[in-house]
Amino acid sequence: MSSPNQKPGQPQADEKEGKYLTFALAGETYGINIMKIKEIIGMMPVRSLPQTPEYLKGVVNLRGRVIPVMDLRLRFNMGAVAYDDRTCIIIVEIAAASGAFIVGLVVDSVSEVLSIKADAIETTPDFGTRLDTDYIRGMAKSDGDVKILLNIDHVLTENDFSKMEQAA
Repeated sequence: MSSPNQKPGQPQADEKEGKYLTFALAGETYGINIMKIKEIIGMMPVRSLPQTPEYLKGVVNLRGRVIPVMDLRLRFNMGAVAYDDRTCIIIVEIAAASGAFIVGLVVDSVSEVLSIKADAIETTPDFGTRLDTDYIRGMAKSDGDVKILLNIDHVLTENDFSKMEQAA
């Protein structure tokens, strides 16, 4: 049964419950379902690609596999910052129309893995029809703070996938 504020196609709160890897971007805390995480690596050289959006940083060679890398700060229009020793790349598996896709996400720092219960997850606030929030799974209340839970499958567009597939 849907809650009155739930958008069509959004998962129920009990479907959102689970373990989330939390990380920081511009002073805010975000989370990705741990089932989407393949590994976390330190920042490494990224080979840039021509004619791609600014947030698609390029590709890395991870143990012989070429993986496209996206800077989440830039994807969310937060502005660039210099990478430091806490900057990480989270390797995730994203479901796309063409199948599963491995991509690296540059984040400011990785925090911890949290178990988040369904009753601690609120639906995504309604910002009106002009703002697409499909990439937000929900808002988790934890220790007096709010963590933004991402639906990582919706962060990239099909156009982004096609550009990354050509590069990889």
